[in-house]
Amino acid sequence: MELSLFLSMLGFLWVAAITPGPNNMLLTASGANFGFLRSLWLLIGIMMGMQVMLLMVAFGVGGLILLYPSLHLFLKIAGSAYLLWLAWKIATAEYEKLETGDAPAKPMPPWQGGLLQLINPKAWLMALGAVASFSLAGDAYRGSVVAISVGMALVNLVAGFIWLGFGSLIGRILRSRRAWTLFNVAMGLLTAACVLLIWH
Repeated sequence: MELSLFLSMLGFLWVAAITPGPNNMLLTASGANFGFLRSLWLLIGIMMGMQVMLLMVAFGVGGLILLYPSLHLFLKIAGSAYLLWLAWKIATAEYEKLETGDAPAKPMPPWQGGLLQLINPKAWLMALGAVASFSLAGDAYRGSVVAISVGMALVNLVAGFIWLGFGSLIGRILRSRRAWTLFNVAMGLLTAACVLLIWH
């Protein structure tokens, strides 16, 4: 893949990765509730889910979504239900001081971050767009898919660090139980609002 095409692809992926959406709302809420380091496993799960989905798109499954609209509808319904469940978990998260020595609640496990990708229609469209727009034909196809995979991992890592850092900073600012509760409810509502993006 030529450098100019790779940079164009990075721009496309960056816009998709950095803009607010379900992944970034979860990372922000997790960073605020559990801190940067304890939330890295969630970021890793999200990134792994994106890579699995990209490979599925690149090697045929994505075509099924385009061929069968009912499958796309199923993804929308399942993704919406899962997002609403995650929104509820975020909104009702218990107050926790990041500095305490007590046994804290556990952050979301990596598999849940990965699962979100597999039922997130926006993420599927991102992968479909990347493969359709930036993969090369013929013998260069596999190499271009590897380049897309590397590009996606890079932008997801940087965007994830930014949103986790933002959440961690907010978590240090929120000192009272009331402020903490308001933040979690707001993040839960924003995560639930991402359902509207799915149906747009």
